[in-house]
Amino acid sequence: MSNPFQTQYQDRDDNELIAQAREGSKIALETLIKKHQHYIYNVALKMTLSPFDAEDVTQEVLIKVITNLAQFKSESNFRTWLYRITFNHFLKMKKAWLEDYITSFDQYGRELEQMPDTDLFDLEKAEMKELIQEANISCMSGMLLCLDREQRLVYVLGEIFGIDHTLGSQMLDITKDNFRQRLSRARRDLYNFMNNKCGLINTSNSCRCDRKTKSFIKAGWVDKDKMKYNTSYLKKINDEATKKAEDLCDLTEIEYADLFRNHPFQEKEHHKKLFTNLLTDDRISNLFNLK
Repeated sequence: MSNPFQTQYQDRDDNELIAQAREGSKIALETLIKKHQHYIYNVALKMTLSPFDAEDVTQEVLIKVITNLAQFKSESNFRTWLYRITFNHFLKMKKAWLEDYITSFDQYGRELEQMPDTDLFDLEKAEMKELIQEANISCMSGMLLCLDREQRLVYVLGEIFGIDHTLGSQMLDITKDNFRQRLSRARRDLYNFMNNKCGLINTSNSCRCDRKTKSFIKAGWVDKDKMKYNTSYLKKINDEATKKAEDLCDLTEIEYADLFRNHPFQEKEHHKKLFTNLLTDDRISNLFNLK
């Protein structure tokens, strides 16, 4: 799969698919959607922390993109056009319910402190390995919600997916300096919190994923019968984001960034359902005479 977050991405392939879709090719339209759907979904997941909300948001964005394809000029850069629409939608969409629940680093820190630690025996750690990893992803994703939306989006793009500052600024329609500044602030706020609370890198902190897992299960943060994050994936974000984020020279910052980049890159099989839903949308059926 061609990664649209890499600088060497070929936009002309998209333009060819758009031309074929405008001529009524259902295969071309589906291929175009599938090329970008997983990337939109994975960013949406980091923005909302909910697989269900992320799926809905992905569909909303794709409907908006497809119904506006007539306005896209082939001589323009489709990738920039697409992701400006996508990320503008992310910044302006209705708040996901978890965004009202997790509101700041101070509040989140207190939530974690109130959850009792439970030391696990080695056998329990082995038996609960997948649930411990689920607790890890859930907790770290919750940290992202402590950032405001702009910081969160810039961090997800620039730090986790390794988008360079030029491409990132184009997709967000801001200057390169603004992109750098927002990314720097997001790093500072997030890593200061982790350095003071989380034991993954700073081992002097007592908070450990395995010690919190049973409390997370009891509180409903982790569902032991149906995991939300640590399931049904074939690769990590690191496999997609082959380029390290720019301007990272501090070893501790690199270690923190790698923790997030080691999370799953989801390619869930909701593509077919999503495409079927798109085809039944009157706005799309009126625009395309698909065959």
